[in-house]
Amino acid sequence: MLYRRQVLGAAGRGALMVGAAGLLRPRLGWAEGAPVSPGVPSGTAASAVLDALPGKKPLIKLSYRPPNYETPLQYFGDVITPNDAFFVRYHLSYIPEVDVNTWRLKVGGDAAEKAMEFTLADLQGGFEQVELVAVNQCSGNRRGLSNPHVQGVEWGYGAMGNARWKGVRLKDVLEKAGVKKEAIEVAYDGADSGVTDKTPDFVKSIPAWRALDENTLLAWEMNGEPLPHWNGYPLRLVVAGWTGTYWMKHLTSIEVRSQPLGGFWMNPAYRLPKGKFPLVDRFVSQETETNTPITEMVVNSLITSLAEGAQVAAGQALEVKGLAWDGGRGIQTVEVSTDGGQSWRLAALGEDLGRYSFRPWSFRFTPAAGAQSVMVKATNAIGASQPLQALFNGAGYHHNAVQVLNLQAA
Repeated sequence: MLYRRQVLGAAGRGALMVGAAGLLRPRLGWAEGAPVSPGVPSGTAASAVLDALPGKKPLIKLSYRPPNYETPLQYFGDVITPNDAFFVRYHLSYIPEVDVNTWRLKVGGDAAEKAMEFTLADLQGGFEQVELVAVNQCSGNRRGLSNPHVQGVEWGYGAMGNARWKGVRLKDVLEKAGVKKEAIEVAYDGADSGVTDKTPDFVKSIPAWRALDENTLLAWEMNGEPLPHWNGYPLRLVVAGWTGTYWMKHLTSIEVRSQPLGGFWMNPAYRLPKGKFPLVDRFVSQETETNTPITEMVVNSLITSLAEGAQVAAGQALEVKGLAWDGGRGIQTVEVSTDGGQSWRLAALGEDLGRYSFRPWSFRFTPAAGAQSVMVKATNAIGASQPLQALFNGAGYHHNAVQVLNLQAA
């Protein structure tokens, strides 16, 4: 069994609090200045508000218990997403304030040579420290744009962020405990929990080979500062290139396993129909005849400098900017169309902070008077590109259809 979590320094089950800047007026859509992405269900658009959790700027609140807060488009103007604007995603409602002085990370399992326990100081002083810039993106990012709509948190474009993570390699810690040849998965748990013991604990696992990858980190720092509470303080898992379901927050225990992990959050949750999406990183020990776990992010892009329906000047050069990313193969090209997809021209790529990072891009054109659309499409280093229409699945995962942004030029 996984070690029982330590719920440390909790302020009680009322610890989840809304900041004084919260509960602004409802926003009804970008055309009215609302933060929600165009295309999300009307009920989501009508109920969304800008709300500030403690330590955060006002974000788009999609649910309060558990807290699910989306980053507004304006914060994607830079490659690195600010900590106080970084999205918040939880499955469970009880999120204790962890006391780092009594917190411990327990490492063991039937496929570990020995059980060990680490303080944060042990991790910071006992292993090589590394930094990595990587996108953390919810598996359901853009779910709200699914057609037809599906159940789940109706995210728009902002259930993601890019940060510089600092910590130690998970493999270095596991090697300290010893990994037996029988190891097939590494499972882990965090300090958050449901309000009752009937709520399935959010426990996840990754293949042993992915746990031993040099780009899987135990991170305590985000953009040069300690992890914010809402993003996993004091320690979280960073599985660079894979979707956010594997990036466990408030880590308390790690278990090296000789058998696949069961439980709701492994199956049926976070599954894709087998063969629906091309996969490079397979999670073989968790596959079935009909479905497979979601793993790496698919190639995607976003226009960040303009909002839907923006008014622009006809006959004057306009620079469009945005971001592109994928699961770590690296962005090869970004193309833009201003004629409804009849022709595509290359955008200029900006600074490369590493293959797991957002890659900025820019494109200049001169809009004619009247209605104008801009479409953007990214392709990665192994030739994967964005489809014109999202590949539908019942969970709304991997929405990466080519974005079409409508403008008015006058």
